[in-house]
Amino acid sequence: MKILVTGGAGFIGSHFVRFLKKKYPEYDIVNLDKLTYAGNRASLRDLEGRAGYTFIKGDICDAGLLRDIVPGCQAIVNFAAETHVDRSIADASKFLATNVMGTYTLLEAALDSKTPRFIQISTDEVYGSIEQGSFTETSPLMPNSPYSASKAAGDHLARSYFVTYGLPAIVTRSSNNFGPYQFPEKVIPLFVTNLIEGKKVPLYGDGMNIRDWLFVEDNCLAIDCVLHRGIPGEIYNIGGSFEVPNRELTRMIVAECGAPETSIEFVPDRPGHDRRYSLDSTKVHSLGWRPQWNFQKALSYTVDWYRKNEWWWRPLKH
Repeated sequence: MKILVTGGAGFIGSHFVRFLKKKYPEYDIVNLDKLTYAGNRASLRDLEGRAGYTFIKGDICDAGLLRDIVPGCQAIVNFAAETHVDRSIADASKFLATNVMGTYTLLEAALDSKTPRFIQISTDEVYGSIEQGSFTETSPLMPNSPYSASKAAGDHLARSYFVTYGLPAIVTRSSNNFGPYQFPEKVIPLFVTNLIEGKKVPLYGDGMNIRDWLFVEDNCLAIDCVLHRGIPGEIYNIGGSFEVPNRELTRMIVAECGAPETSIEFVPDRPGHDRRYSLDSTKVHSLGWRPQWNFQKALSYTVDWYRKNEWWWRPLKH
């Protein structure tokens, strides 16, 4: 099988590329990535030159490039996206270009080539905030940031191409991912690397915003289930089933790093900050998936990785 992974030099994408090559060494994997600030070929340097792995630097908005590389692919897994909420608040234009127009351009290429499988990778943030209970795949989308609005638009486009044209598209929506190779603007790698450097960690607002955390390897397992067993036209929530307020998460990170609690610095909240995310993952469980990693074990593993791999993250922070 030949699979095109877009955004495969990013955080989740690079983990998924490595996951595929390990589980399915016979697969041909084409990694298309624009190499923006969050894309890093060093995350997959162990795969460079290996048979069945090809890296192409390019943009999913480039229709001409897609016409060259999409034909012959049995599946497309679209991780390519601008993802950081704070950056979308400062300037939404790149988010609309990649997350909306880029998704559209990729869907058109898949349609032209009659690609048998299209997986749109999305986020729980498209649902907005929920006080009680959990979002299901039929919950209304109420995005509260330019980032989540652009991802919701991409989801709607993918579904519309299934309904209108019969393109076998599937959407996955995961909760907050964490793990090695995550760009250090996201909360866990930012806090861990700050503490390694002896700096304080900035905690938004009162620190009581609640997130559900999912180790990136578990997300890869779930996406693999959806890729091979998911039903076209469907949406699958992928949650880690570990909800915790940001204040408690920060204390866990500080303790894991052996730093004092005085390292925590409360800062003004960001605009439109969702209070709580929670996903009902029953549907993806029906495909045979369950999270394999305990949160504390995964957090310890992640902190240890950043301690041992300063070569990877220090150039990204300075």
